[in-house]
Amino acid sequence: MTTPALLPLSGRRIPPLNLGPPSFPHHRATLRLSEKFILLLILSAFITLCFGAFFFLPDSSKHKRFDLGLEDVLIPHVDANRGAKNPGVFLIHGPDEHRHREEEERLRNKIRADHEKALEEAKEKLKKSREEIRAEIQTEKNKMMKHAWDNYRIYGWGHNELRPIARKGHSTNIFGSSQMGATIVDALDTLYIMGLLDEFRDGQKWIEDNLDFSVNSEVSVFEVNIRFIGGLLSAYYLSGEEIFKIKAVQLAEKLLPAFNTPTGIPWAMVNLKSGVGRNWGWASAGSSILAEFGTLHMEFVHLSYLTGDPVYYKKVMHIRKLLQKMDRPNGLYPNYLNPRTGRWGQYHTSVGGLGDSFYEYLLKAWLMSDKTDHEARKMYDDAIEAIEKHLIKKSRGGLTFIGEWKNGHLEKKMGHLACFAGGMFALGADGSRMDKAGHYLELGAEIAHTCHESYDRTALKLGPESFKFDGAVEAVAVRQAEKYYILRPEAIEKYCRVSGGFSGVKDVYSSTPTHDDVQQSFFLAETLKYLYLLFSGDDLLPLDHWVFNTEAHPLPVLHLSNTTLSGNPAVL
Repeated sequence: MTTPALLPLSGRRIPPLNLGPPSFPHHRATLRLSEKFILLLILSAFITLCFGAFFFLPDSSKHKRFDLGLEDVLIPHVDANRGAKNPGVFLIHGPDEHRHREEEERLRNKIRADHEKALEEAKEKLKKSREEIRAEIQTEKNKMMKHAWDNYRIYGWGHNELRPIARKGHSTNIFGSSQMGATIVDALDTLYIMGLLDEFRDGQKWIEDNLDFSVNSEVSVFEVNIRFIGGLLSAYYLSGEEIFKIKAVQLAEKLLPAFNTPTGIPWAMVNLKSGVGRNWGWASAGSSILAEFGTLHMEFVHLSYLTGDPVYYKKVMHIRKLLQKMDRPNGLYPNYLNPRTGRWGQYHTSVGGLGDSFYEYLLKAWLMSDKTDHEARKMYDDAIEAIEKHLIKKSRGGLTFIGEWKNGHLEKKMGHLACFAGGMFALGADGSRMDKAGHYLELGAEIAHTCHESYDRTALKLGPESFKFDGAVEAVAVRQAEKYYILRPEAIEKYCRVSGGFSGVKDVYSSTPTHDDVQQSFFLAETLKYLYLLFSGDDLLPLDHWVFNTEAHPLPVLHLSNTTLSGNPAVL
């Protein structure tokens, strides 16, 4: 397969990928699988309705009563001895019987009309051209994205996120005090992939006119890297619009002062104007967090690739070299590292929050290098072997889960964020050591099954933030603070959709959910993109050409003459 053209280090404008209507160069002229499936459903419905109309519609000339599956229409007990066939009920007589027959006739007519309407709709559907059917399928697939985007456009435009119930803008401290349009940047590539090009251009116009990184605002290095730099780079690669590359580089330059620590491990937060950095006060005596400083590699390698400036590549490779030199308890990476001393903080290891995307980026660094970054692959293989040995267990009920290592013992708790590991094990199966591909595929499926159970055991069928495996309690959240769901990359429209967008819920075990009134930017970047791609052809974003960052922003696989990126031109 031909690799899509990329931008060499010289800085020439990238030719836009052929995505509108959404399609890459490998797009086939034939209907995609999802479209064929829809056509089969339509045909099946047509046949079913025809037979249903023939066999099941009542004929009033032959039947005096429309049978709904009960021999008689029953009402609460009044007198059991008035000719009722069943104790505790009696039959309707007199004027009530007349009303009953009228109701039967009304129901009969309604059902016949509904059948005829559905039959006509099926006939009309089958008359439509392939292009019309494809357009309808596209519209259906885009509905959730349109609902989320349009309401943000009306009620939260320019704000980082949306409060869909209060219908106003929203932000958190990870974005600082400025209106940086996080939802706009996060949603750009999803809009482009879905073919929502008018909405994409609206977002581009806002970025051109309003996105300013010279503000006196303290932001999370990790969050703005995966959401902003990742989103801008992805939008650039997909559309070829130069403004996105320019903004990505401007922001990256503002993040570089965060690396000015004694060890080169970056601070968690940095002020975009002053360059002053600091760490979260709660993070193990001022430590940096593994999942944060370990989730910069993909974006920073692409920055050096596009600009020809090796500074970004050198920053992330320095982090890797430092980690390789350090002793790891039981082969595990603790979640905390002090950027001043270069020593581990609290011995707490998790594949969920605080650790998750570090392991993801080791594997994806290898994939993004066209499987030539063997150093990253070795670090990944070593890490998952230690994880499997010390953290992965089976519950009494047979559920495979990933626990957390804390100060020498295993806590039998699994976070919602750790559910990504099922996909990670499957993705990393190809190229695994000792021909263990089948083993890791099976392990990934077991983890996914456990996460499914955590959803299935709630009232709303939405997964809690974390769940435990203690005694009789399996895959269930115990503490109230762990029962919420915040639109992470799995969603059910039934409970999260509100009139002004989509909202998380506070307790997935309550049958009457209370919404948290936040439409997260990653809902548009990740959840809706993954949902859309699940029902699209594999050739829309072929995985041998694209690798998704941890915010679901696709970045191209790089075919380089070597991995130093020290100014030498790329070889495509």
